[in-house]
Amino acid sequence: MSQAITPPSTKLTQTLAHPQRKAQSKFVRVLKAYPLVFVGGLMVLILIFVALFAGKLAPFNPDFQFANGLAADGAPLAPNHTFIMGTDDLGRDVYSRLLFGARISLEVGVFASLISLFIGTSLGIISGYYGKWIDSVIMRITDIMLAFPFILFVVALVAVLTPSVSNIFIAIGVLGWASTARIVRAQVLAVKEFEYVQAARALGSRQFRILFRIILPNIMAPVIVLTTLAIGNNMLLESTLSFLGIGVQPPTPSWGSMLAEGQQVFEYAPWLLYYPGLALLFSVLGFNLLGDGLRELFNPRRVR
Repeated sequence: MSQAITPPSTKLTQTLAHPQRKAQSKFVRVLKAYPLVFVGGLMVLILIFVALFAGKLAPFNPDFQFANGLAADGAPLAPNHTFIMGTDDLGRDVYSRLLFGARISLEVGVFASLISLFIGTSLGIISGYYGKWIDSVIMRITDIMLAFPFILFVVALVAVLTPSVSNIFIAIGVLGWASTARIVRAQVLAVKEFEYVQAARALGSRQFRILFRIILPNIMAPVIVLTTLAIGNNMLLESTLSFLGIGVQPPTPSWGSMLAEGQQVFEYAPWLLYYPGLALLFSVLGFNLLGDGLRELFNPRRVR
C-alpha cells in the first residue's frame, strides 16, 4: 500500500504552529491554575488605561467650577445626565476629577516602589554577598528603619519637604526600602552558595558581573511580588497623606483629598465619599490580587 506523503509546506506549517499551540495551552493552564493573576492583572490594566487616557475619557476639565454645578442652596449636585457622578462642593465634576486622580495615585505608587526597589535591592545584594562588617552595618540600618512607625516617618518627612507629587513618592520610596533589602539579602545568602556562582568565581568573573548578571536574575521572583504588593500599599499611603492635607495640594485631584472633601459634606452628598473610596479599593485590590497570584505562580513548591 502506498503511504500518503505530506507536502513539505504542510510539514513546515505544522512545525511552526506547534510551539505556538504549546505556548497557548501553557498560558491557558496558568490562567486556570492561578486565576488571581488574570483577575488582578485585568484590574491593573484597567487602572493603567484610565490613568493614561484620563484626558480623553474625562468629559470636563477636572478643576473647572461650573456655574450650574451647585444646587440652589449651594449643595453639590447628585449624579445626573450631565454630571454622571455628581459635583463636589465647589461645582466641579466628580467623574473627571476621579479619572485624573488615578494618574496621581498610580504615579506615586509606581515611582515610590521603584525607588524602594532600587535602594533595597542594591543594599540587600551587597549585604548578603559580602557579609562580615558590611552586612552588620547595612542590617543595623535596616533594623532602625523598620523600628520606626513607617507612616509617621513618612508624614514627618513630607511635612518638612514642600508638598508635591514628586516629594511624596521620593519620601515614600526613600523610607520604604527596608523590607526589600531584608528579602533580597536572604535570597542572596542562599543563591551565592550555588554551583554556578562558585563556577563564576573560579573562572575569574568580576564582582559586578556576579552580583548583577548572575545572582540578581535568580532572586527577582520574590522581589517582583513584593514590589507589586508595595504599589498598592503606596497608593493607599498617598491617599492617606492627601486626606490629612500634607499630600497632593489643591486643586490637583487626588483620591485622598476627594475623600477629605467628601467627609465634610457626607450627610447630604455621600457620593463624594463613595466614588473615590471605591476607586481606591479597586486599585489596591487589583495590585494585591496580582501580587498574591504572582507569589503562587513563582512558588518553587507549586505543582507544575
